[in-house]
Amino acid sequence: MTKRVFLAALLGGIAMFAWTSLAHMVLPLGDAGIKEIPSEQGVLSALHSSLGETPGFYFFPGTGLGSEATMQQKRAAMDQYGQKLAVNPSGILIYHPAGVKPMTAAQLGTEFLTELIESLLVVILLSQTRLTGFTSRLGFVIVAGMLATIATNVSYWNWYGFPATYTAAYMTTGIVGFICVGLVAAAVMKEQAPATMAAAA
Repeated sequence: MTKRVFLAALLGGIAMFAWTSLAHMVLPLGDAGIKEIPSEQGVLSALHSSLGETPGFYFFPGTGLGSEATMQQKRAAMDQYGQKLAVNPSGILIYHPAGVKPMTAAQLGTEFLTELIESLLVVILLSQTRLTGFTSRLGFVIVAGMLATIATNVSYWNWYGFPATYTAAYMTTGIVGFICVGLVAAAVMKEQAPATMAAAA
């Protein structure tokens, strides 16, 4: 990895982190499609009574089967699942017991590291191309960002019922983040592609 590639990735990661921080803390993108539960105290009390100190990812209504169920049992339960959905609310729940802090330095560090790795990977891919123009290098990163953004967000909307507004907002945040990386990388690596072509020749 050349110093130019590392510099482009580092600056791109910083630019992406700055943008996502702005999107979540200043702009309305971070709250788009998210609602609060009316009269939530009763719901919170019920959750604590049911789940207590057991954090996890819960899907409801459940099939009534444990993790040891056979495939045949699961198929039989799914045959009856439509009836449950017809008369019960459904959804997913990420549950944390009381005491969780709203935002920690460790979470911010993890977010920055994640975006730095994203930036590094896309810049490494860019360095393997023979794209010589600023616009073409920027376009490459944007397309890669669209691929990464679509890969999870659309599936969550399709299978888990994430709100369309939420999905569109998070996809927008992700794509603009990659645009930030692309602008930095296309500028910093302006001599990278010709050098790669010359070496290959």
